Amino acid sequence: MKKTLIGLALAMTLPFGASAADYVIDTKGAHASVNFKVSHLGYSFIKGRFNKFDGEFSYDPANVAASKVTVNVDTTSLDSNHAERDKHIRSSDFIDASKYSKATFTSTKVVDKGDGKLEVMGDLNLHGVTKPVTIDAEFIGAGQDPWGGQRAGFYGTTRLELADFNIAVMGSSSYVDMELHVEGVQK
Repeated sequence: MKKTLIGLALAMTLPFGASAADYVIDTKGAHASVNFKVSHLGYSFIKGRFNKFDGEFSYDPANVAASKVTVNVDTTSLDSNHAERDKHIRSSDFIDASKYSKATFTSTKVVDKGDGKLEVMGDLNLHGVTKPVTIDAEFIGAGQDPWGGQRAGFYGTTRLELADFNIAVMGSSSYVDMELHVEGVQK
């Protein structure tokens, strides 16, 4: 009886859902997105997204360092809301989506920076080149959804230098800023 009470007391001190869990990124419900922003001639920005991607992650709020994430992006799904521009960006002049139709990010380390802030380090394979990148991320929240499942959500940003991936400079910009919204459904 004493062991049961101690176990119950310990369980009550942990936050709800504070255990390791595996999630599938919810792309079907449009609850996740892979977005980009690139300077247009130094006067404004072009924003867009990749419409097709998938991935999964593992997250344990009690042991953030054990977290992992993998994301696969279909580069042929690039969408900047302008068909001719998209065709050009997908061409061999830039990302060469017909040859390199998939970009993949695989985490190698997750660092808990406190207050829900994270650094997610990993390898990004883009345009046939694999380079380390760091995503500045933020834990948004976790809990039960209206359908009886469990969800967890994150937001992240990173800047990619185009030359690092052998991609030509786009106009006056040597980089692209990425904005990531990730909501996962527990497996």
